[in-house]
Formats: sequence, structure tokens, C-alpha cells
Amino acid sequence: MTQVLVCGAAIVTLSMGIRHGFGLWLQPITMERGWTRETFALAIAVQNLVWGLAGPVAGALADRFGALKVLLGGTIFYAAGLVLMALATSGLAFNGSAGLLLGIAQSGTTYAIVYGVIGRHVDPTKRSWAMGTVAAAGSFGQFLMMPVENWLIGTWGWQNALFILGALALLMAPLAFGLKEPRSAAAAHDHHQQSVGGALREAFAYPSFRWLMAGYFVCGFHLVFIGVHMPSYLKDKGLTPDVATTALALIGLFNVFGSYGAGVIGQRWPKRYLLSAIYLLRALAIVIFLAAPLSATSVYLFSAVMGLLWLSTVPPTNAVVAQIFGVQYLSMLGGFVFLSHQLGSFLGVWLGGRLYDTTGSYDVVWWIAVALGIFAALVNLPVRETAIARPAPAAAPA
Repeated sequence: MTQVLVCGAAIVTLSMGIRHGFGLWLQPITMERGWTRETFALAIAVQNLVWGLAGPVAGALADRFGALKVLLGGTIFYAAGLVLMALATSGLAFNGSAGLLLGIAQSGTTYAIVYGVIGRHVDPTKRSWAMGTVAAAGSFGQFLMMPVENWLIGTWGWQNALFILGALALLMAPLAFGLKEPRSAAAAHDHHQQSVGGALREAFAYPSFRWLMAGYFVCGFHLVFIGVHMPSYLKDKGLTPDVATTALALIGLFNVFGSYGAGVIGQRWPKRYLLSAIYLLRALAIVIFLAAPLSATSVYLFSAVMGLLWLSTVPPTNAVVAQIFGVQYLSMLGGFVFLSHQLGSFLGVWLGGRLYDTTGSYDVVWWIAVALGIFAALVNLPVRETAIARPAPAAAPA
């Protein structure tokens, strides 16, 4: 179990840490290429959408053949996407690299794949804690990588910074061997065997699965809108780029505690109440941030609070999926829940760029984020966390 946790945490640290800094490239790339913010935002929106669409496929492959091959493929796509992102000179090429390739890469190197292995190797009584630990590692990656990426851009220029990150991404390949598992790992943990189609029909017919997907949509909207657009929002308001860098790093730092804490709390309290509280507190934090006078101090306080709530939805959401449906198809079902997250991400990042170019302000999108937070708090309340009742397998004929 220790090897799985350490290697899984290290992979998520790299994969999530690198992607959390993409907002730092918005202004240098658009200014040098002469693109609008919507051009950049659309590529990141495509990235999140492709990540979501490819997630169930990557999850199904990992459930069927083991996580190793999927992780190795995702690593190659990650390095290639970063290099080609630096070389792209048109909006179409930028969408192909930053959007398509990096979206596929992230589907094969992040939570759904790693959590599938954890679900099959960690005792159910410790599953929420283990998932919280890995989510905390992803948060530490954001805290660690934000200043590193900002320094790389300032020292080497934005293009060379992407080349360096491409080389760094290749470190995920040797770490992937720590998550190697036999093909039969899922079967060994689930006595009730299903086909892929049967598992999907069962999940989508179950109301709690749909409620979880609806809530996760909002999570994606919040995270990617804030992560990509907040640096530009703060610069528009007259604050220095260092404030934005510090703000995103603080989100990553406090997310370490929030993600780990959510995993621990999820072992003791009903996860539906935990999820509802997280989304409601996000909405409240945004309202207070918009109402208070804007300063570096208010930005840092907002970032600390949002950091505690940032990826804290991930451990309880995935743990509930495992509790309800078991672990045989955990990576695939987690991928479908994450698809909903990424649809929200697509809308959040694209709408942020679109409404900014249309209105000259991010205000409308902030208030949409508030309304969605309240919605997510409500839809998680009816989630049932108990294992789904399945008919007993038919007895073999005498």
C-alpha cells in the first residue's frame, strides 16, 4: 500500500502541479502571438473537455489492463503537448497541443487512474483517507510548481519554460511502475462480476450517481475559472503579477490541508453533508471576496479559504462512488463523474474569456459561480452512500 500511495502521490504532484500553472501563460502568450484572451481560454477549455471525454476511456483501459500502460501513454502525451504548445503559432495549432494532446495526457495521469489503483489496494476503512492523501499531494504540486513555473517564465522565457516542463513531465514514467498491477486485480476485489455495459447502465440509472455528477460539474466550473482567469482579473484591478502568483500558490498550500482533511473527515461523517458544506462555503467565500475592498491582503485571505475547499471535493466524491458500486470499474465510473467536472471546467474557462471580451469584466462569471455553488450544495444532500442492492447471482445448475 505504501508504494502505491507514494508513487501515486508523486505522479499527481507532477501532473496536477504543471497544469495548475497554465494561467501564468495567458498574458505572455496572447501578447506575443497577438491573440485574444478567448483564443487562449478556448484552448484550455478544449483541454478540460478532452480530459473529461477521454477519462472514461482511459479509466476503462486501466480497469481492464492495469494502470501502468495508461500512465505511460499519458506521460508521452503530456511531454509532447507541452513542447508543441510552445511551438504553436496559430489558434488551431494551440488548440491541438494545449487542448487535445494535454487533455488526453491528463486523462491518463491524474485522479481517476490513480484512485482506481488505490481503491483496489487499500482497505475500504482507509480508502477516503488514502484518496485524501493523494489529493493533498496534487495540492502540494500546485504550491510547489506555481513559483517554479513563474520563475521559469521570468528567467528563461515562456517558450523555454514549456520545454523544461515537458522534460519534467517525463519523470512520471518511472513512477508509473510503482502502480503496476495484475489484470485480475479488480476481479479479486469484487465478487459480483459485471460487464462494462452493465456497470454503466446500473450507474446512470442510479439517482445518487447523477447527483454526484451534477455537483462535480460545479466543482470544475469553480476551479478552472479561478485558476485560469484570476491572475488576469487581479492585474486588471491594478495588482502586481506577484500577487496572482502568491494567490495561486496559497490555494495550492491550503489545499494540501483541505484535501487531506476532507479525506479524514470523510471516514467519520456522511460524505454528502461534507460535499454540501464545501460547495456552500465556496459560494460564501466568493460573495465576501467580491463585496470586500480589493487588496493584496483580501486576495490572500480568499485564496487561503478557497484552497481549503479547492480539491476537498475529490476524496469524498470518489470514495462515495467506490462505496456504492465497488471497485471493479472504479476508474471508469470515476472517469464519467470527472467528465461532468470537465464539462463544468470547459464552461468556466471559456465563459470567463467570452464574457470578458464581451463586457470587459469578469463580474457576471463570478456571480454565476456563486449561484452554481448553492446549486451544488443542494444536489449533494439526497445522495445515498450505501452499497447498491444487487440481485444475488444465480446458482449453478446441479
